[in-house]
Amino acid sequence: MKLFNSLRGKKEEFVPINEGKVTMYNCGPTVYNYIHVGNARPIVVFDTLRRYFLYKGYDVKFVLNFTDVDDKIINRANEEEITTDEVAEKYIEEFKKDAGGLGLYDYETINPRATQLVPEMINFIETLIDKKAAYVSEGDVYFDVNYAKDYGKLSGKNIEDLISGARVDVSEKKKNPYDFALWKNKKEGEPFWHAPWGDGRPGWHIECSVMAKTILGDTIDIHTGGEDLKFPHHENEIAQSEACNDKDFARYWLHNGMITVNSEKMSKSKGNFFTVREISEEYDLEILRFFLLTTGYRSPINFSREVMDQTKNASKRLYNARDKIIRDLEASKIENLKDEEKELKEKFIDCQKKFERAMDDDLNTADAITGVFDLVKEINLNLSENSSREILSFALDILKKLTRVLGIMEKEDKEDDDFSKEVMDLIEKRNAARKNKDFKEADEIRDKLLKMGISIEDTRKGTLWKRI
Repeated sequence: MKLFNSLRGKKEEFVPINEGKVTMYNCGPTVYNYIHVGNARPIVVFDTLRRYFLYKGYDVKFVLNFTDVDDKIINRANEEEITTDEVAEKYIEEFKKDAGGLGLYDYETINPRATQLVPEMINFIETLIDKKAAYVSEGDVYFDVNYAKDYGKLSGKNIEDLISGARVDVSEKKKNPYDFALWKNKKEGEPFWHAPWGDGRPGWHIECSVMAKTILGDTIDIHTGGEDLKFPHHENEIAQSEACNDKDFARYWLHNGMITVNSEKMSKSKGNFFTVREISEEYDLEILRFFLLTTGYRSPINFSREVMDQTKNASKRLYNARDKIIRDLEASKIENLKDEEKELKEKFIDCQKKFERAMDDDLNTADAITGVFDLVKEINLNLSENSSREILSFALDILKKLTRVLGIMEKEDKEDDDFSKEVMDLIEKRNAARKNKDFKEADEIRDKLLKMGISIEDTRKGTLWKRI
């Protein structure tokens, strides 16, 4: 499998530190508000990478952190006249609702909170101070970027370009304008912790370095996030982590592209800013997940209702294919594979291989989805109730495995069973009405089914239904 490593600007063969195991760290949200559709992309993309590693048989340890102490959280707490802990707790729960709808919690996800590891952050900073990689200034602690001889190796920035201070926080407390804060001195009305150099709170960059080190180790396999985090956040993580640990921080850096809305950059000022919660009022979040995988993760992607509606229709095609196989399985009287089905079985395997080739090529989910729909086409063309149960089960198993990796076509729980039962009950009532020549009631039931998104067809073998 090859992944595009932002650290070296090219695709590289993925080789984990420990055979059969993968450690992944994904920069999570600052929990002061609902997440927006741009925040959803890294959640979906890198959860899909995690799922594919699991599909390939790896043991994956996946961390997505919560930044629960930050200027934005403090400002929100002041606005709402509640504590920062109350703000963080509220929006962590709201995040879990939205991220759960996007499939993040289908597998174990470790969610450390920055405030849980402040003692470890203090120890980390002490090590940097002892190494002369950091210095105390009026209660603040700053990382001395001059200590990191290869600073800028991820983002392509160089110190000379930063000296003007155009892209950094300029402060008289710093030795150099491009040094960054590891610890912020206590301010009135803000949460604080005790530290050897003075009370205060950790800076943003130190939080991720320490959470990754504490949970995953000094060197991790993969660090992920949006491309907007390359500089300064990820660059600073590398500098401080490698200064502290004297080891590479992450072997592979993966960054997803940004989202536009109706071909314009998403921003609150333009009024084209959508939260995941708002989208969920109009679409199932599985549709949003599906949409976010229709374009290669490193490319920008344009969000619009038109594209979401197209994705919704594509999702229905998957469910229709799945439901068709299940109905055919129930009706089939033939157990074992027929001779003429052996070639068809190879076609299904070819579709699976096409999916795997795409995923192995830097998580090319767009082409992987094409492989899934090639499978659906073969299923629709070649399978029926006259097919053997063996070939039907084989096709269904592949379809479920591939869509499970993508985190789509997942509605197979009790809710789906209850829906199917409701549909069948209505069909039985309609059949009874037709038998009694009550065509008005039969038509009303058909209309009700259509409103539920169900199309029915009366055949010699009975009434068949499908999602539309």
